[in-house]
This record gives sequence, structure tokens and C-alpha cells, in this order.
Amino acid sequence: MDDGDVLKQIHQMVEFIRQEAIERSNEFSVSADEEFNIEKLQLVEAEKKKIRQEYERKYKQVEVRKKIEYSMQLNASRIKFLQAQDEIVKDMKEAASKELLRVSDDQTAYSYKKLLQAFSEASNYKKLLHALILQSLLRLKEPSVLLRCREVDKKAVESVLEDCKREYAEKTQVRAPTITIDKVYLPPPPSASDHHAPSCSGGVVMASRDGKIVFENTLDARLDVAFRKKLPEIRKHIFGQSP
Repeated sequence: MDDGDVLKQIHQMVEFIRQEAIERSNEFSVSADEEFNIEKLQLVEAEKKKIRQEYERKYKQVEVRKKIEYSMQLNASRIKFLQAQDEIVKDMKEAASKELLRVSDDQTAYSYKKLLQAFSEASNYKKLLHALILQSLLRLKEPSVLLRCREVDKKAVESVLEDCKREYAEKTQVRAPTITIDKVYLPPPPSASDHHAPSCSGGVVMASRDGKIVFENTLDARLDVAFRKKLPEIRKHIFGQSP
């Protein structure tokens, strides 16, 4: 084999190696591009997932905040509504308290069927005092009691005491009790000039001599009891059935 053939073979081998290197290089380049694209796609998807998760988190926060704000506004509205109802009920009670003063005033006596019977005569407050004192005696069932009344009612109370004692003795078949009028009086009627001063619309407070048993039978106390008892019915009548 001459030198030309040798050079020709060497040249062919070089071309073959070069071509194979190019093909291998192309294969590596394509593979690298594929891996890069896969990695890039994975990174993009991962970032998209993070963005979606962050969006969902913030969306949930906004929804929770909206629910909290709605709940707070709803509660505030309910409180205002209940406060308005309470104001109306309070005004009703104050109006009833003012009417109680007419019961203890002989000149403007008012008819209350559920307080006691028969308020049609000029002496109906005395009849009311008689009934309240007798009821208190029957509740206490003590041989000796202390009676406290308003100073303006002292004469009216004194005028019915004997009848109360006699009627009590007849009803219970026991000796009439000793009744002592306390020197400390209940507060006076409400004053138009001082609405915050202690006041009493009428009635009596009676107690055993040792002070262990006390029966408050004032008109104000009776109004409080009746009002608490009838409050659900009053609310239902005025405001309707609660939702």
C-alpha cells in the first residue's frame, strides 16, 4: 500500500470520527435541550402551584374576614334591635309606675283589676292598703309584726289596722297579731323635680319583730313581680314571635 492509500484511509477514519463526534454532539445537545425543557416545565408548574396555593390562601383569608365582618355587623344590628326593644319595654314600665301613683291618690284613683277588686269609690286606696296589709299578715303568720309605710299613708294605714287584725283573726282562727308602725318610713312619692331620688308609689312592707322574715308588698314591688312574670307575653304581643 502506497502512501496515497494510507493517507486516504487516514482521511476516511478522520472523517468517520468527526462525523460520529458531530452526531454524538447533536444527540447530547438534543438530550440536553429535552432535559432543560423538562426541568423548566417542572419549575414553571411548581411556581404555578405555589401561586395557586397562595391565591387560595389569600382568598380563604378574605372570605373568613368577610364572614367575621358580617357576623360583627349582624351582632351589632341585633344588639341595637334588642336595645331598642328594651327601651320600649322600659318606657312601658315607667308609664305603669306613673299610673301607680294614681292608685294611691284618692282624688284620681285608677281601676286596676289585677291589683285588687273594686277601685270605683273615693276610698279605694284605703281598700287597697287594707288588702295589702291583710295579705302580708297571712303571709307572715307572726304574732307580732312591724309595718313600714310612707309617711303620707300613715293615717290611712292606722284607719284600717283594726279591721285587718279582726279579719286576720277570723280567717286564721288565731289571736289577732300586734302591729307596730315603724318610725322609719318608706320613701315618699316620686318627685317631679328630682327623678333620681328614692321614691315609693304606695303599699307597705311588713316584717317579723326579729326582722328575719320580710314581706315587701309595695305597689312598686308588685309591679316588678307582675312585669317580670308578664315580660315574655309583653314582648311577644308588641314585637311578635322571635325568629
